[in-house]
Amino acid sequence: MTVDATQLKDAITRACVGLHAAAPELNALDGRLGDGDLGATLDKCATEVEAALPLMSDTLTDVFRRAALGCANASGSSFGTLLAQALLTAAKQSESAVGLTRGDLVAIIRRVTEVLCARGGAKLGDKTVLDALNAVGEALEAASASDAGNAIACKAIEETLVAFRGRPNRIGRARMFAERSQGQDDPGMVALLRMAQSL
Repeated sequence: MTVDATQLKDAITRACVGLHAAAPELNALDGRLGDGDLGATLDKCATEVEAALPLMSDTLTDVFRRAALGCANASGSSFGTLLAQALLTAAKQSESAVGLTRGDLVAIIRRVTEVLCARGGAKLGDKTVLDALNAVGEALEAASASDAGNAIACKAIEETLVAFRGRPNRIGRARMFAERSQGQDDPGMVALLRMAQSL
């Protein structure tokens, strides 16, 4: 199975709906260790991306690129900037592609993880959204072709949340409250889960 531009736009639309719904939860989670604005940031990103949907052409690269621009326009926050960078990286990775196979998605996830680690200074194991994203890539790669990709992604993120719940955050604002972050879910991981569940 491959994902074309039309299907990608549909997936992005559903992810935006999921982010709007999750905004209060994400604000509350982020407020325990950070500025408390993650939900508001992603809500703005979703609104800007929704506004860009009618302008997107039927190419994967343009869909990703315009979604990235929407996120960049919505927020100057670190998470919003990283989301924009992730989408821009996906745009570059999908140039000339008509459809994305599961293998292509795994390759995009790997490249996005590399770029965001370099851009944001996080490492795998720091208890960030990158740990959950990396887990999704590994799970998709290991699964059989007949397994439902969305179910695989949600399970991988949920398992990552459990695995990291007792660990301290090691980067970002939450690292200043390392002990308090133990026993808390990373808000970025939860945001990724809510996006995956909305698909």
